Amino acid sequence: MSEFYEQVAIDLGERGYRIVIGDGLLMSANAFESSPSARTAVIVSNPQVASMYGVALRAALLGRFMQIHEVQLPDGEAHKNWQTLNLIFDALLQNNCDRKTVLFALGGGVIGDMTGFAAACYMRGVPFVQVPTTLLAQVDSSVGGKTAINHPMGKNMVGAFYQPQLVVCDLDVLDTLPLRELSAGLAEVIKYGPIYDMAFFDWLEQNIDALMARDRAALAHAVRRSCEIKAWVVGQDERESGLRAILNFGHTFGHAIEAGMGYGAWLHGEGVGAGMVMAAELSFRLGLVDASFVSRLKRLIERAGLPTRGPVLDAADNAGRYLELMRVDKKSEAGEIRFVVIDGPGKAAVRSAPDSLVREVIDACCA
Repeated sequence: MSEFYEQVAIDLGERGYRIVIGDGLLMSANAFESSPSARTAVIVSNPQVASMYGVALRAALLGRFMQIHEVQLPDGEAHKNWQTLNLIFDALLQNNCDRKTVLFALGGGVIGDMTGFAAACYMRGVPFVQVPTTLLAQVDSSVGGKTAINHPMGKNMVGAFYQPQLVVCDLDVLDTLPLRELSAGLAEVIKYGPIYDMAFFDWLEQNIDALMARDRAALAHAVRRSCEIKAWVVGQDERESGLRAILNFGHTFGHAIEAGMGYGAWLHGEGVGAGMVMAAELSFRLGLVDASFVSRLKRLIERAGLPTRGPVLDAADNAGRYLELMRVDKKSEAGEIRFVVIDGPGKAAVRSAPDSLVREVIDACCA
């Protein structure tokens, strides 16, 4: 194993943990030295990821566990539901897993979210470790303890806050990531600039081509800085009662796209890419940023290979359909949609907006 690029700490007191970022970590038992010890481990993955990395992870864990079981879930956002979640519970019960059993989420955001939710529920809580294999999962979904499944009426509407014991980000896995998945992950990287760190945004503008080319040093910096920002925000507001909501920049529009198109038609990061443009346009129309900022963000999203215009969800009343879906968003209060807007570059806020103004934004930003 090479030396770690970085270890980022999530400061949550007794629930705190480390994010380990580096090369070759899936091949190294040392990368998992701070994971819980138990008699039994269960690796949760999907067939594609398991075929590439399952053997390596099992080998790395052999010295820590007497029994290692595996459960493979169908791949994709369309399967992030109760039926698939029950496959994890079935495996745990069939193998007589006790409450010290450690679950390992080997995969992208869907696997991580479902494994974490299963860990939160099984015997009222068992430990789990995140081993994210996509850029999106490494910089966002594996960090912070949000776990959930989708409901037909809304994304991630059924879930729990439940922190992992460890996050292991092996940068080697990004070499095999499909280009579309790489771009989707860059959406979650890009969001950290407008909401918190414009110096990082400047760096992204200068290095987006290197990131698209999978330059290892650039990817290492992007993952590390993204995790640092998210770690700080989560440390301030673990359960999204205030500050943490800013991490959802672009997500209110993006989640509506995912639900409206049918889960899996658009990747989460693609929805967030178009959603950030819409949220920036709303910020402009609220008088919070100038048009040049919106153009600058849109150019960066486009260079990352992401869509900058939302799809038409309803030919008769597209904006109405978006509004209907966004009212189910978790940030909504008493039916009022709350949007993460940019209150000046590098600073985010959560605000409501008149439906008439939101309609204008949707009409202007959809294909």
